[in-house]
Amino acid sequence: MYSTSMLRRFFCFNAAASSSVAPSSAAAITSKKKSLVFLGSPQVSATVLDALFNASAAPSSSFEIAAIVTQPPSRRDRGRKMMPSPVAQYALDRGFSADLIFTPERAGEETFLSSLRALQPELCITAAYGNILPTKFLNIPPLGTVNIHPSLLPLYRGAAPVQRALQDGVKETGVSLAFTVRALDAGPVIAREIVEVDDQIKAPDLLALLFAEGSKLLVHKLPSIFDGSAKVNAEPQDDSKVTLAPKISPEESWLSFDEEALVLHNKVRAFAGWPGTRAKVLVDDKSGNHNILELKIITTRVGPDDKIQRNDVNDITSVEDALVFPCGGCTTLEVLEVQLPGKKVTSAASFWNGLRGQKLKTL
Repeated sequence: MYSTSMLRRFFCFNAAASSSVAPSSAAAITSKKKSLVFLGSPQVSATVLDALFNASAAPSSSFEIAAIVTQPPSRRDRGRKMMPSPVAQYALDRGFSADLIFTPERAGEETFLSSLRALQPELCITAAYGNILPTKFLNIPPLGTVNIHPSLLPLYRGAAPVQRALQDGVKETGVSLAFTVRALDAGPVIAREIVEVDDQIKAPDLLALLFAEGSKLLVHKLPSIFDGSAKVNAEPQDDSKVTLAPKISPEESWLSFDEEALVLHNKVRAFAGWPGTRAKVLVDDKSGNHNILELKIITTRVGPDDKIQRNDVNDITSVEDALVFPCGGCTTLEVLEVQLPGKKVTSAASFWNGLRGQKLKTL
Protein backbone atom coordinates (compact mmCIF):
# COMPACT_ATOMS: atom_id res chain seq x y z
CA MET A 1 0.00 0.00 0.00
CA TYR A 2 1.06 3.58 -0.43
CA SER A 3 0.47 6.48 1.91
CA THR A 4 -2.01 9.35 1.57
CA SER A 5 0.91 11.68 0.97
CA MET A 6 2.03 9.54 -1.96
CA LEU A 7 -1.43 9.61 -3.48
CA ARG A 8 -1.54 13.35 -3.01
CA ARG A 9 1.74 13.55 -4.94
CA PHE A 10 0.13 11.73 -7.88
CA PHE A 11 -3.18 13.56 -7.81
CA CYS A 12 -1.75 17.05 -7.42
CA PHE A 13 1.15 17.06 -9.83
CA ASN A 14 0.81 20.68 -10.90
CA ALA A 15 0.89 21.88 -7.34
CA ALA A 16 3.80 19.65 -6.40
CA ALA A 17 5.89 20.38 -9.48
CA SER A 18 7.08 23.79 -8.32
CA SER A 19 10.26 25.52 -9.31
CA SER A 20 12.03 24.15 -6.24
CA VAL A 21 13.49 20.65 -6.13
CA ALA A 22 13.10 18.25 -3.23
CA PRO A 23 16.19 17.83 -1.02
CA SER A 24 16.58 14.23 -2.12
CA SER A 25 16.87 15.36 -5.74
CA ALA A 26 19.63 17.80 -4.83
CA ALA A 27 21.78 14.81 -3.96
CA ALA A 28 21.26 13.46 -7.45
CA ILE A 29 22.55 16.71 -8.93
CA THR A 30 25.72 16.78 -6.82
CA SER A 31 26.46 13.06 -7.15
CA LYS A 32 29.46 11.95 -9.21
CA LYS A 33 27.29 9.35 -10.90
CA LYS A 34 25.56 10.29 -14.12
CA SER A 35 21.88 11.03 -13.65
CA LEU A 36 19.27 9.17 -15.69
CA VAL A 37 15.54 9.83 -15.95
CA PHE A 38 13.27 6.93 -16.88
CA LEU A 39 9.92 7.34 -18.67
CA GLY A 40 7.45 4.46 -18.89
CA SER A 41 3.94 3.49 -17.86
CA PRO A 42 2.59 -0.09 -18.40
CA GLN A 43 3.75 -3.32 -16.79
CA VAL A 44 6.24 -4.09 -19.56
CA SER A 45 7.96 -0.78 -18.77
CA ALA A 46 8.44 -1.95 -15.18
CA THR A 47 10.64 -4.74 -16.57
CA VAL A 48 12.99 -2.12 -17.99
CA LEU A 49 12.90 -0.08 -14.78
CA ASP A 50 13.76 -3.19 -12.77
CA ALA A 51 16.82 -3.79 -14.95
CA LEU A 52 17.91 -0.17 -14.51
CA PHE A 53 17.44 -0.29 -10.73
CA ASN A 54 19.53 -3.45 -10.54
CA ALA A 55 22.24 -2.09 -12.83
CA SER A 56 22.42 1.21 -10.92
CA ALA A 57 22.86 -0.68 -7.63
CA ALA A 58 25.92 -2.57 -8.89
CA PRO A 59 29.21 -1.44 -7.26
CA SER A 60 30.66 -0.57 -10.67
CA SER A 61 27.63 1.44 -11.80
CA SER A 62 28.32 4.87 -13.27
CA PHE A 63 24.71 6.12 -13.12
CA GLU A 64 21.71 6.54 -10.86
CA ILE A 65 18.01 7.05 -11.50
CA ALA A 66 17.28 10.68 -10.71
CA ALA A 67 13.55 10.61 -11.46
CA ILE A 68 10.75 8.59 -13.03
CA VAL A 69 8.11 10.00 -15.38
CA THR A 70 4.90 8.10 -15.97
CA GLN A 71 1.23 8.50 -16.88
CA PRO A 72 -1.09 10.02 -14.27
CA PRO A 73 -3.17 7.71 -12.06
CA SER A 74 -6.23 6.20 -13.70
CA ARG A 75 -9.26 4.19 -12.69
CA ARG A 76 -8.56 0.48 -13.18
CA ASP A 77 -9.75 -2.94 -12.11
CA ARG A 78 -13.27 -3.82 -11.05
CA GLY A 79 -13.39 -1.37 -8.17
CA ARG A 80 -12.55 1.47 -10.55
CA LYS A 81 -10.23 2.89 -7.92
CA MET A 82 -7.77 5.59 -8.87
CA MET A 83 -4.48 3.72 -9.21
CA PRO A 84 -0.94 4.77 -10.07
CA SER A 85 0.52 3.40 -13.28
CA PRO A 86 2.25 0.00 -13.03
CA VAL A 87 5.63 1.75 -13.32
CA ALA A 88 4.79 4.18 -10.51
CA GLN A 89 3.54 1.38 -8.29
CA TYR A 90 6.65 -0.68 -8.98
CA ALA A 91 8.91 2.28 -8.17
CA LEU A 92 7.09 2.88 -4.89
CA ASP A 93 7.37 -0.80 -4.01
CA ARG A 94 11.12 -0.55 -4.60
CA GLY A 95 11.27 2.36 -2.15
CA PHE A 96 11.80 5.08 -4.74
CA SER A 97 10.87 8.55 -3.49
CA ALA A 98 7.33 9.58 -4.43
CA ASP A 99 8.58 13.16 -4.78
CA LEU A 100 10.69 12.05 -7.74
CA ILE A 101 7.87 10.33 -9.62
CA PHE A 102 6.40 12.84 -12.05
CA THR A 103 2.97 12.35 -13.63
CA PRO A 104 2.30 15.19 -16.07
CA GLU A 105 -0.75 15.03 -18.31
CA ARG A 106 1.56 16.18 -21.14
CA ALA A 107 5.34 16.09 -21.31
CA GLY A 108 5.38 19.70 -22.49
CA GLU A 109 3.94 21.20 -19.29
CA GLU A 110 6.25 23.98 -18.16
CA THR A 111 6.03 23.07 -14.46
CA PHE A 112 7.17 19.56 -15.29
CA LEU A 113 9.95 20.75 -17.61
CA SER A 114 11.20 23.15 -14.92
CA SER A 115 11.45 20.31 -12.42
CA LEU A 116 13.22 18.15 -14.99
CA ARG A 117 15.75 20.87 -15.83
CA ALA A 118 16.50 21.31 -12.14
CA LEU A 119 17.51 17.65 -11.93
CA GLN A 120 19.99 18.15 -14.79
CA PRO A 121 19.63 14.61 -16.19
CA GLU A 122 22.36 13.57 -18.59
CA LEU A 123 20.23 10.90 -20.26
CA CYS A 124 16.54 9.98 -20.55
CA ILE A 125 15.30 6.47 -21.30
CA THR A 126 11.78 5.82 -22.60
CA ALA A 127 9.94 2.50 -22.72
CA ALA A 128 6.25 2.63 -23.65
CA TYR A 129 5.79 5.97 -21.90
CA GLY A 130 2.66 6.92 -23.85
CA ASN A 131 3.21 10.67 -24.29
CA ILE A 132 4.71 12.64 -27.17
CA LEU A 133 8.00 14.28 -26.19
CA PRO A 134 8.29 17.88 -27.42
CA THR A 135 11.51 19.55 -28.54
CA LYS A 136 11.72 21.41 -25.22
CA PHE A 137 11.96 18.05 -23.48
CA LEU A 138 14.42 16.53 -25.95
CA ASN A 139 16.76 19.51 -25.53
CA ILE A 140 17.21 18.92 -21.77
CA PRO A 141 19.44 15.80 -21.50
CA PRO A 142 22.84 16.46 -23.15
CA LEU A 143 23.29 12.76 -24.02
CA GLY A 144 19.83 12.61 -25.57
CA THR A 145 16.80 10.41 -25.07
CA VAL A 146 16.96 6.70 -25.94
CA ASN A 147 13.82 4.69 -26.66
CA ILE A 148 13.25 0.94 -26.45
CA HIS A 149 11.02 0.15 -29.43
CA PRO A 150 9.61 -3.40 -29.88
CA SER A 151 10.37 -3.83 -33.56
CA LEU A 152 13.34 -3.99 -35.91
CA LEU A 153 13.34 -0.33 -36.93
CA PRO A 154 12.62 1.07 -39.47
CA LEU A 155 9.99 -1.68 -39.61
CA TYR A 156 6.74 -1.10 -37.72
CA ARG A 157 7.10 2.48 -36.63
CA GLY A 158 4.09 3.60 -34.63
CA ALA A 159 1.76 2.81 -31.76
CA ALA A 160 1.18 -0.93 -32.32
CA PRO A 161 4.38 -2.55 -33.62
CA VAL A 162 3.92 -5.93 -31.92
CA GLN A 163 0.25 -6.25 -32.86
CA ARG A 164 0.78 -5.29 -36.47
CA ALA A 165 3.77 -7.61 -36.82
CA LEU A 166 1.73 -10.56 -35.53
CA GLN A 167 -1.19 -9.57 -37.73
CA ASP A 168 1.17 -9.74 -40.70
CA GLY A 169 2.30 -13.21 -39.63
CA VAL A 170 6.00 -12.36 -39.35
CA LYS A 171 8.42 -15.17 -38.51
CA GLU A 172 10.85 -12.85 -36.75
CA THR A 173 10.75 -9.43 -35.16
CA GLY A 174 12.87 -7.83 -32.49
CA VAL A 175 13.65 -4.81 -30.36
CA SER A 176 15.60 -1.66 -31.17
CA LEU A 177 17.41 0.96 -29.12
CA ALA A 178 17.14 4.28 -30.91
CA PHE A 179 17.69 7.94 -30.13
CA THR A 180 14.43 9.87 -29.97
CA VAL A 181 13.82 12.66 -32.49
CA ARG A 182 10.69 14.66 -33.20
CA ALA A 183 9.68 12.39 -36.11
CA LEU A 184 7.93 9.23 -34.93
CA ASP A 185 10.40 6.38 -34.17
CA ALA A 186 12.76 7.82 -36.78
CA GLY A 187 15.96 8.38 -34.77
CA PRO A 188 19.34 6.71 -35.34
CA VAL A 189 19.49 3.11 -34.12
CA ILE A 190 22.06 2.15 -31.47
CA ALA A 191 21.40 -1.60 -31.56
CA ARG A 192 18.85 -4.25 -32.51
CA GLU A 193 18.09 -7.71 -31.16
CA ILE A 194 16.29 -10.22 -33.41
CA VAL A 195 13.63 -12.48 -31.86
CA GLU A 196 12.01 -15.47 -33.57
CA VAL A 197 8.20 -15.50 -33.44
CA ASP A 198 6.37 -18.67 -32.47
CA ASP A 199 3.22 -19.18 -34.55
CA GLN A 200 1.03 -19.47 -31.42
CA ILE A 201 2.40 -16.60 -29.33
CA LYS A 202 -0.01 -13.76 -28.56
CA ALA A 203 0.69 -10.04 -28.48
CA PRO A 204 0.92 -9.57 -24.67
CA ASP A 205 3.44 -12.41 -24.35
CA LEU A 206 5.52 -11.26 -27.30
CA LEU A 207 5.49 -7.68 -25.99
CA ALA A 208 6.76 -8.86 -22.60
CA LEU A 209 9.46 -10.96 -24.28
CA LEU A 210 10.65 -8.05 -26.42
CA PHE A 211 10.88 -5.63 -23.50
CA ALA A 212 12.75 -8.24 -21.47
CA GLU A 213 15.27 -8.54 -24.32
CA GLY A 214 15.30 -4.77 -24.71
CA SER A 215 16.19 -4.38 -21.02
CA LYS A 216 19.25 -6.58 -21.44
CA LEU A 217 20.27 -4.75 -24.58
CA LEU A 218 19.91 -1.37 -22.88
CA VAL A 219 22.01 -2.31 -19.86
CA HIS A 220 24.68 -3.72 -22.18
CA LYS A 221 24.77 -0.52 -24.25
CA LEU A 222 24.56 2.04 -21.43
CA PRO A 223 28.35 2.47 -21.09
CA SER A 224 28.65 3.41 -24.77
CA ILE A 225 25.66 5.72 -24.48
CA PHE A 226 27.20 7.49 -21.50
CA ASP A 227 30.63 7.88 -23.09
CA GLY A 228 29.10 9.26 -26.29
CA SER A 229 30.35 6.54 -28.64
CA ALA A 230 26.82 5.18 -29.16
CA LYS A 231 25.69 8.47 -30.66
CA VAL A 232 28.72 8.61 -32.96
CA ASN A 233 28.17 5.03 -34.17
CA ALA A 234 24.34 5.04 -34.29
CA GLU A 235 22.94 3.92 -37.64
CA PRO A 236 20.58 6.30 -39.46
CA GLN A 237 17.35 4.57 -40.47
CA ASP A 238 16.72 3.80 -44.13
CA ASP A 239 13.48 5.65 -44.84
CA SER A 240 12.91 3.58 -47.98
CA LYS A 241 12.33 0.51 -45.76
CA VAL A 242 9.86 2.11 -43.36
CA THR A 243 6.65 0.27 -42.51
CA LEU A 244 4.00 1.68 -40.21
CA ALA A 245 2.14 0.21 -37.25
CA PRO A 246 -0.90 2.44 -36.72
CA LYS A 247 -2.98 2.38 -33.56
CA ILE A 248 -5.60 -0.37 -33.40
CA SER A 249 -9.27 0.59 -33.25
CA PRO A 250 -12.03 -1.49 -31.59
CA GLU A 251 -13.84 -1.67 -34.94
CA GLU A 252 -11.03 -3.88 -36.26
CA SER A 253 -11.81 -6.61 -33.74
CA TRP A 254 -14.54 -8.31 -35.81
CA LEU A 255 -13.62 -11.48 -37.68
CA SER A 256 -14.88 -12.16 -41.19
CA PHE A 257 -14.87 -15.84 -42.10
CA ASP A 258 -14.62 -14.95 -45.77
CA GLU A 259 -10.92 -14.52 -45.04
CA GLU A 260 -8.52 -17.46 -44.88
CA ALA A 261 -7.91 -19.20 -41.57
CA LEU A 262 -4.25 -18.11 -41.28
CA VAL A 263 -5.25 -14.45 -41.62
CA LEU A 264 -7.85 -14.85 -38.86
CA HIS A 265 -5.48 -16.83 -36.61
CA ASN A 266 -2.86 -14.10 -36.87
CA LYS A 267 -5.45 -11.47 -36.07
CA VAL A 268 -6.58 -13.35 -32.95
CA ARG A 269 -2.97 -13.50 -31.74
CA ALA A 270 -2.33 -9.86 -32.61
CA PHE A 271 -5.41 -8.45 -30.90
CA ALA A 272 -5.24 -10.64 -27.77
CA GLY A 273 -5.47 -8.58 -24.62
CA TRP A 274 -6.96 -5.54 -26.36
CA PRO A 275 -9.25 -5.10 -28.18
CA GLY A 276 -9.66 -8.86 -28.61
CA THR A 277 -11.41 -10.48 -31.56
CA ARG A 278 -15.13 -11.04 -31.92
CA ALA A 279 -17.40 -13.04 -34.18
CA LYS A 280 -21.13 -13.31 -34.72
CA VAL A 281 -22.54 -16.80 -35.23
CA LEU A 282 -26.02 -18.07 -36.00
CA VAL A 283 -27.58 -20.50 -33.49
CA ASP A 284 -30.34 -22.83 -34.77
CA ASP A 285 -32.28 -24.51 -31.98
CA LYS A 286 -34.28 -27.71 -32.32
CA SER A 287 -37.50 -25.75 -32.88
CA GLY A 288 -36.11 -23.99 -35.93
CA ASN A 289 -35.59 -20.64 -34.23
CA HIS A 290 -32.57 -18.53 -35.17
CA ASN A 291 -30.54 -16.41 -32.81
CA ILE A 292 -27.36 -14.41 -33.35
CA LEU A 293 -24.68 -15.02 -30.74
CA GLU A 294 -21.66 -12.79 -30.20
CA LEU A 295 -18.51 -14.64 -29.22
CA LYS A 296 -15.12 -13.36 -28.20
CA ILE A 297 -12.52 -15.60 -29.84
CA ILE A 298 -9.63 -16.15 -27.42
CA THR A 299 -7.32 -18.89 -28.72
CA THR A 300 -7.10 -20.48 -32.16
CA ARG A 301 -4.97 -22.58 -34.47
CA VAL A 302 -5.10 -23.20 -38.20
CA GLY A 303 -6.83 -26.49 -38.97
CA PRO A 304 -6.19 -28.99 -41.75
CA ASP A 305 -8.02 -28.22 -44.98
CA ASP A 306 -9.72 -31.63 -45.14
CA LYS A 307 -12.05 -30.69 -42.26
CA ILE A 308 -14.40 -28.71 -44.53
CA GLN A 309 -17.06 -30.19 -46.79
CA ARG A 310 -18.20 -28.00 -49.67
CA ASN A 311 -21.89 -28.71 -49.05
CA ASP A 312 -21.58 -27.48 -45.43
CA VAL A 313 -19.54 -24.35 -45.97
CA ASN A 314 -21.25 -22.41 -43.15
CA ASP A 315 -21.59 -25.14 -40.53
CA ILE A 316 -19.45 -24.87 -37.40
CA THR A 317 -18.53 -28.31 -36.11
CA SER A 318 -16.65 -29.73 -33.15
CA VAL A 319 -13.63 -32.01 -33.17
CA GLU A 320 -11.62 -33.08 -30.13
CA ASP A 321 -10.80 -29.85 -28.25
CA ALA A 322 -11.87 -27.32 -30.89
CA LEU A 323 -14.73 -25.65 -32.71
CA VAL A 324 -14.05 -25.84 -36.43
CA PHE A 325 -14.98 -22.69 -38.35
CA PRO A 326 -15.06 -22.89 -42.17
CA CYS A 327 -13.12 -19.99 -43.69
CA GLY A 328 -12.25 -18.53 -47.07
CA GLY A 329 -10.15 -20.52 -49.51
CA CYS A 330 -11.52 -23.83 -48.16
CA THR A 331 -9.49 -23.41 -44.98
CA THR A 332 -10.54 -24.03 -41.38
CA LEU A 333 -9.92 -22.17 -38.15
CA GLU A 334 -9.93 -24.27 -34.99
CA VAL A 335 -11.11 -22.23 -32.02
CA LEU A 336 -9.87 -23.55 -28.68
CA GLU A 337 -11.24 -20.94 -26.24
CA VAL A 338 -14.20 -18.56 -26.39
CA GLN A 339 -15.93 -16.06 -24.14
CA LEU A 340 -19.58 -15.09 -24.03
CA PRO A 341 -20.54 -11.52 -23.06
CA GLY A 342 -20.30 -11.12 -19.29
CA LYS A 343 -18.90 -14.64 -18.82
CA LYS A 344 -15.50 -16.13 -18.14
CA VAL A 345 -13.29 -17.64 -20.81
CA THR A 346 -14.25 -21.26 -21.46
CA SER A 347 -12.87 -24.13 -23.50
CA ALA A 348 -14.40 -24.91 -26.86
CA ALA A 349 -15.45 -28.36 -25.59
CA SER A 350 -17.37 -26.88 -22.63
CA PHE A 351 -19.03 -24.30 -24.86
CA TRP A 352 -20.06 -27.00 -27.37
CA ASN A 353 -21.51 -29.20 -24.64
CA GLY A 354 -23.53 -26.25 -23.38
CA LEU A 355 -25.26 -25.91 -26.74
CA ARG A 356 -27.15 -29.17 -26.09
CA GLY A 357 -27.52 -30.09 -29.74
CA GLN A 358 -28.13 -26.64 -31.16
CA LYS A 359 -26.39 -26.00 -34.48
CA LEU A 360 -23.96 -23.18 -35.20
CA LYS A 361 -23.30 -21.44 -38.50
CA THR A 362 -20.98 -18.63 -39.53
CA LEU A 363 -22.51 -15.38 -40.73
